[in-house]
Amino acid sequence: MSYRFGIYGCQHAHIASFVDQMLALGATCAGIYEPESPSLAQSLAQRHGIMLVDSPDAFLDSSVNVIGSSAVNNRKIDVIEWCERHGKHVMLDKPVATNREQLERLEAVLNRGSIQVGVMLTERFRASIHTLKQAIDAGKLGRIVSISTRKPHRLSPASRHAWHFSKRESGGLVIDLFIHDFDLLRFLTGQEVASVHSQVAKHILPEYPDFYDTAAAQVSMSGGTMAQLYTDWHTPTKSWTWGDCRIFIVGTEGCAELRLNGDPSVGQEELYFQITHDEPFAKMELTKPETNLTQDFIRRIENKPSVLTHRDIAETIRATVLADENASVFNAFHS
Repeated sequence: MSYRFGIYGCQHAHIASFVDQMLALGATCAGIYEPESPSLAQSLAQRHGIMLVDSPDAFLDSSVNVIGSSAVNNRKIDVIEWCERHGKHVMLDKPVATNREQLERLEAVLNRGSIQVGVMLTERFRASIHTLKQAIDAGKLGRIVSISTRKPHRLSPASRHAWHFSKRESGGLVIDLFIHDFDLLRFLTGQEVASVHSQVAKHILPEYPDFYDTAAAQVSMSGGTMAQLYTDWHTPTKSWTWGDCRIFIVGTEGCAELRLNGDPSVGQEELYFQITHDEPFAKMELTKPETNLTQDFIRRIENKPSVLTHRDIAETIRATVLADENASVFNAFHS
């Protein structure tokens, strides 16, 4: 099957990797539609020789069978429903639902099943995560007792769109960033999220009253694994990476640590360290997954087995919305 795709909303650079991967698969791009923030769209169009279009109607032609989108977060559900009405499969950067009402609209589309909806849950397709998953499935770490994630992010406020600082438009810190972690909890353990207790805090930018910069969650999984999630917007400007993100795994037979963006004292590529009862602490060789995110999405469109499914998307977003809804709040400017 040949693929022709369009980009409906281009507000975040995440969508560039989808464009790159689609083009690498031999697909052609029908254009980029982004009326409000043209700079990213123009840059992407110039890099690949793609035209900018004035309306999503440019994608109504039957030859266009896939849409990609990095629209403003709270408008992505509208793009998804547009795609369903017009029979276009759609891949979006996260998050795709910013509250429970949007989650319910998304679930309705997923349940009808007339199109495939993809979300750029890219962590599953990292070499380090793939290697960890293989070790867990092989029993190398025994029964998984605990998973802890640290996901600090660099904010660089001057480079952000105004909507990023609006809870209504962006969804907020928990919705935007914990989605990856809830997906990984399910992926790595094969368990469902049973309960979530979360916190959010505000320490900076009083000019954006509903923008919170720090979040944590304590999660219980259905099989007994406990998880601790942490994220923030406090990575220093001089950091070698946008975030020194790490994952810690404790099992009954061993422990593992992933340094997803490297460590400047060791190297600036993703790292996986492991120790077990039988083997000493060691840096593990990484193996890449057989498919990337976009190849996996295309497999789903073609009714082939895929790593990421509609059920994964729905359960992950449901857990993220729950964590956002029940979060306790601390505001340093109101304390």
